[in-house]
Amino acid sequence: MQLRQDMRLRQEQILQPQQILRSELIQLPQLLLEARFQQEFEQNPMLEMMEEQELDQNEPEENLLESSTISEAEKESEDSEARDSEREESEVDWESVLNDEEDQQRYRSNQAITEPVEIPQAATVSLMELLTEQLRYESFTDEQFEIGDYIIGSLDRRGYLNTDVELIADMTNSKVEEVEHVLHTIQRFDPAGIASRDLRECLMVQLEVTAESDTLAYNILDKFYEDFKNRRFESIAEKLDESVGRVQEAFNAITKLNPFPGEGVINEKLNYVIPDLVVEEYDDEFLVTLNDGNIPSFYINEDLKKLILSRQKDDKKAREFAIHKAESARWFINAIVQRRTTMIRTMRAIVERQIDWFKSGKESDLKPMILNDIAEVINMDISTISRVTREKYVQTPYGVFELKYFFNDSMSTASGDVATPTIKSKLKQIIDAENKAKPLSDQAIAGKLADVGYPIARRTVQKYREQLGIPVKRLRRQIT
Repeated sequence: MQLRQDMRLRQEQILQPQQILRSELIQLPQLLLEARFQQEFEQNPMLEMMEEQELDQNEPEENLLESSTISEAEKESEDSEARDSEREESEVDWESVLNDEEDQQRYRSNQAITEPVEIPQAATVSLMELLTEQLRYESFTDEQFEIGDYIIGSLDRRGYLNTDVELIADMTNSKVEEVEHVLHTIQRFDPAGIASRDLRECLMVQLEVTAESDTLAYNILDKFYEDFKNRRFESIAEKLDESVGRVQEAFNAITKLNPFPGEGVINEKLNYVIPDLVVEEYDDEFLVTLNDGNIPSFYINEDLKKLILSRQKDDKKAREFAIHKAESARWFINAIVQRRTTMIRTMRAIVERQIDWFKSGKESDLKPMILNDIAEVINMDISTISRVTREKYVQTPYGVFELKYFFNDSMSTASGDVATPTIKSKLKQIIDAENKAKPLSDQAIAGKLADVGYPIARRTVQKYREQLGIPVKRLRRQIT
């Protein structure tokens, strides 16, 4: 019997704990970051808030938001990351770590905006407030109320819930079954169907609330939804052994339901947000700052640092505890500093690319731009840019905008590249002006767009139309 030994070389990337932490913090929007900081601060006695006199003393050194010093912050963050990597190879020398003045052991906050900002200014009672009021009348536990509050805060402008219940369970430390229970209750609040995950669920909930769950309309939605969407009345009638006339009546009853429970009440322009970034114009130049909101300036506790550095045997357990918390504190500070650095660099690159828009505020001045364009400018991975821009907002001289607003595809025309928002805007104008009794097909719309210099395929028209929430030709037809 002969034994054979093979040697294989395999490259494998293993994320270190501090890399995971950096990835986690960089994708959090401002309000969630504040909650994450509060959690860290409560669990780690090593973190200490700075007093006002300490802030004044550290002002020249800690102001990392000015353009002249941001590169130093980047360098410090990179150097700190390299030192972390080296320290993981051997036992940590805490004397050198905690006495290392170049290491990130404090964070200077920039509390530019702490109060929510309206998008834009408007005075109205939001549906979120109405739902929260109804939530208070339920006999819910504190855990269930927290779940309900998270669900309500996650609704989009149409009133739909686009967040998976599994993620909500993770964020609220709850079971999926508990989230489903609370969601079931909220969906039956006023307006009925709110927080539904799709149109079918939204319509069925509304029928259930009005005690019409045993009707033909409910049966059609429950079992023949695809036929319903495509108006295949004959097929439904045959499958249910009903007359086409009765199916048509059921269809008419369904179309009287509200497909968008939040529309007209929950509106992106009426939502309150705390911007993650601020862009201001000074002397014809645009200054980018990161808004830390309610996150204070903080640093590593000096008393616990001294305890770690002590060599007394009777302090062994306390010293081990302090070492663990100090390591966690260092990672957290390094991660939050790197988050600030990366977000400012990203926003600066966006401003440079979309400088015409920042000068005018006109959508027509938006240039084609994708995530990879910014990734190449600041020499970072596209996945990092995706996390940085996800659910983040910036306050500009023209109002508060989501970062994804500045990203768009493009198409080449005889006069140069044109951003997709421009084409979508023209497409919507064409549909708005069409004869409602004889709506245009996607092919006809493509022809009209080609006539004005935007030669796109019928499939592209279909994609843009769906993104704009505009239904197909037969569903736009109105009998006069």
